[in-house]
Amino acid sequence: MRVAPLRSARFSTLAGVSAACLIGCLPATEGPTLQEAPPATYDGIETRLLDDDLVNFRAQMTGVASRDDLDAYARCAAVQYTLIRGYSYARHVRTSITEEGGVWAADAVYTISPDLPRGLQTLEAESVAADCAEQGIPTV
Repeated sequence: MRVAPLRSARFSTLAGVSAACLIGCLPATEGPTLQEAPPATYDGIETRLLDDDLVNFRAQMTGVASRDDLDAYARCAAVQYTLIRGYSYARHVRTSITEEGGVWAADAVYTISPDLPRGLQTLEAESVAADCAEQGIPTV
């Protein structure tokens, strides 16, 4: 039975790690860079009232840089809807985000209320809506 010396195994591991490090230092040659990426497009929001104070928002975007972009789009729609209903606060319940063929979709649920709700993810609608406008994120 022949056993390879331990020194060989250490060398091959070190060589593999070194090669990986060198490859990581090379510039990317395929795919768009951030400067070349198409700008994000806001493809619409569908709003559904689930209960008197529970609202579902389905948002769609393309050209998304991160999931945060789509989450912000749904949040901006939620606070605008809150203001339209004459309320002052929204509370995030959940958001599910999916992507298929470059089209990103968010399925978000928020509660809306005239008074500050209990919970950690509460939003003061007027200030968040102003932030959305400042960032150029459309609302409902």
